Amino acid sequence: MNRQMVKAMLVFATTVEKGTMNAAARQLCMSTSAVSQQIFKLEQQLGLGLLNRSTRALTPTEAGKLFYQSCVQMIALADETELQLSRLKDGPAGELRIAAPVGFGGGLLSEPLRRLLEAHPGIQLSLQLQDETVDLVGSGIDLAICIGPLADSALVAHHLADWQMLLCVAPDFLCRRGNSMPMHPGELQNWERLCHKGSMVQDSMLSHTVSGEQLSLAPGRLAVNNMQSLIRFTLDGLGYAALPEPEVRQFLQQGTLLPLLPDWQLPQYSVYALTAGREAQAPKIREAIATLSACFAEDGPLVAA
Repeated sequence: MNRQMVKAMLVFATTVEKGTMNAAARQLCMSTSAVSQQIFKLEQQLGLGLLNRSTRALTPTEAGKLFYQSCVQMIALADETELQLSRLKDGPAGELRIAAPVGFGGGLLSEPLRRLLEAHPGIQLSLQLQDETVDLVGSGIDLAICIGPLADSALVAHHLADWQMLLCVAPDFLCRRGNSMPMHPGELQNWERLCHKGSMVQDSMLSHTVSGEQLSLAPGRLAVNNMQSLIRFTLDGLGYAALPEPEVRQFLQQGTLLPLLPDWQLPQYSVYALTAGREAQAPKIREAIATLSACFAEDGPLVAA
């Protein structure tokens, strides 16, 4: 159906509702002759008379009544479509597909997602948790949360936060080592280190907070590609590990994990939101990025407790 037909349907429906072409013309800001011409062309195209013409008023024929009902439905559909498109353009609405590392499903996203849903009833959220690299375009993902540093990419990176990596150990592991807390990284040489396989976070270089001295941790014998599994193995006393502070904060507060070497720091790691492009970015994506950034910033400096 072309635009001319849709316009003609609007003209016809308005004429039926107003009863005269003059009234319809005023309603549509058209000339009476233009209204008459539209209806004439419509009847010619359909091969049916749509209006009974008299000196007092116009009334629809049987075919006109049937066509009028179709016009009303078509106009209502067009109005609803225009409204939905306007909402998508002018405000956050529609399905928002977010991908994030598995560890973020443990509570890091609860507050930002709650705020997003409460503030924007028109948004429907779909969250995909995975540690593998996400193909934004191929998988239809609007926004992917990832940990940097980032590889070269055509994607647009929006910085969300800088978080701290902490060396952590379980009390059970420490007990087997005589309950003696190490004071220097050199004392960890004979400790079992657990590593995150393929991690983009540079979690091997330690820097002293006062002297600036730098030392590298010895490589570990056990590597795992899932951060939640690494945290679990650390809790179970298999060894010590460099872990993201936000993901182990509750364990540090509970005492089920203990921070090692508080005078030595690992590099911070950056958290980014990746999107497919900067141009014509939907309001729902912009709002999601702003909400994530605000919530992550509220945590303040993240340091060992």
